[in-house]
Amino acid sequence: MVGGNIRNEEGYEKMVQPGVVADGSDCHGLCRAQPAPARPAAKRNVMPEKRMKNTRVLKLFGIGIVVALACTVVYFVSVVIAARRYTITTILPNTRASNYSLAPSDLTPRQLEILLKVEDPQFFRHGGYDFSTPGAGITTITQGLVKHLYFKKFKPGIAKFRQTLIAAYALDPLMPKDEQLRLFINKVYLGNGAQGFEQASQQYFQKPFHQLSEDEYIAIVAEIIAPEVFNIHNYPARNVERVARIKRLISGEYKPLGLFDLYYGKIEPEAQKQLPAFSYFPSYYK
Repeated sequence: MVGGNIRNEEGYEKMVQPGVVADGSDCHGLCRAQPAPARPAAKRNVMPEKRMKNTRVLKLFGIGIVVALACTVVYFVSVVIAARRYTITTILPNTRASNYSLAPSDLTPRQLEILLKVEDPQFFRHGGYDFSTPGAGITTITQGLVKHLYFKKFKPGIAKFRQTLIAAYALDPLMPKDEQLRLFINKVYLGNGAQGFEQASQQYFQKPFHQLSEDEYIAIVAEIIAPEVFNIHNYPARNVERVARIKRLISGEYKPLGLFDLYYGKIEPEAQKQLPAFSYFPSYYK
């Protein structure tokens, strides 16, 4: 059929356009296409844009952290390698060739006991650092030598970490303890231009080291932590007070209250201003 009305099964007539057959068969391209029924839009299972952006930021942040950590590790490994090389090629030969006035054997057992009790109780047992012994502070004899030998200018912070690494992985493994002690007793600064115990003996008591009384020896030991604060000549009262406190420590009458209990009691406000950073904590003595 080419055009006209047709009757459907229910008996109703239906208008058929010319060129459209009733049964929907091919109309030779002349019929009007019927629109397909609309299908519901499929739900998109896509992460919201904001969430995707946050995820990318977190990934980049994580990568940045990993890269930073890797660079830090590489840096500190290079510090240790350089320090070990410097120790072998420079420090050990120079130290062994030096004609120092004192040897560890020049200290009596009592003098050695006093020195280590105050400065580094675990000296012969630790691996260059000691952050656990009450009264030890955060600078061992080994770390003190590192500060003197490996740094032109030392500032607290990242330098402290470098100091500890060098002490643990360069100086302590390569320099025997007796050599460290020899270097310390001859090079430690003791105020008024005096380096080492022999010079300090002459400077403060006008006598050689082996003639010092125990009180005189302790007076010099008392200066080590802060030579300008506890100077025998400039601040005799402070020095005498510290000597008395050290005697209580040595006898066992006084027990350090924690890692940073280095002064064994309160320090006057004026003296506190000149103490080394992070060495005095008044909360111990409340």
